[in-house]
Amino acid sequence: MTNSKSVDRRTLRTRRALRDALLSLLVEKGWDDLSVQDLCDRADIGRSTFYLHFPSKEELLKGSLDDLRGALNALTDEVGKTKPVRPLAFVHGLLDHIHEQRQLCRSIFGRRSAHTVQVRFREMVTKLVADNIAALAPAGWTRDAAVHYLAGALVEMLSWWIDSRPMRPIDEIEQLYLRLAEPALAELTRGDSRLG
Repeated sequence: MTNSKSVDRRTLRTRRALRDALLSLLVEKGWDDLSVQDLCDRADIGRSTFYLHFPSKEELLKGSLDDLRGALNALTDEVGKTKPVRPLAFVHGLLDHIHEQRQLCRSIFGRRSAHTVQVRFREMVTKLVADNIAALAPAGWTRDAAVHYLAGALVEMLSWWIDSRPMRPIDEIEQLYLRLAEPALAELTRGDSRLG
């Protein structure tokens, strides 16, 4: 009889191996040339095991980005236990992650074949922004527009930053983004009836 704790550990180990395989193969091959078999070979698992966890490589990518989003939100929540959390508090953690994975990010942002990855990354950032500013304004078109505006600006800044020489320090990029985002956040919190 197998206990559920060992099954959970095995599941986590398999998912981590697949995520690591995805990250390394994205750098080596790019998205379009990456196959499920490549992922299985790199993670040292069978195809049936892959499909037990993910129906496609797209779902593995989505799951990996959802994990990153969850980790960044958890960091923000942890900070919120000891002090008030400012809007867009996840940005520093995202910048740290991008910096740690800069080789991967350069290949993602720099390769035309990575369009699927870029779209999924942009969706993840958009969800992070939406999670983070939901309390600032009631749901509606103005909040939705602000979410897309702020997320789009952040993704474009990240794309520029990852290739800039010299690469500016994380704190400088975070502060610049937050200063540039201030007018949009202020507009959201104004409650101006013209925008409702």
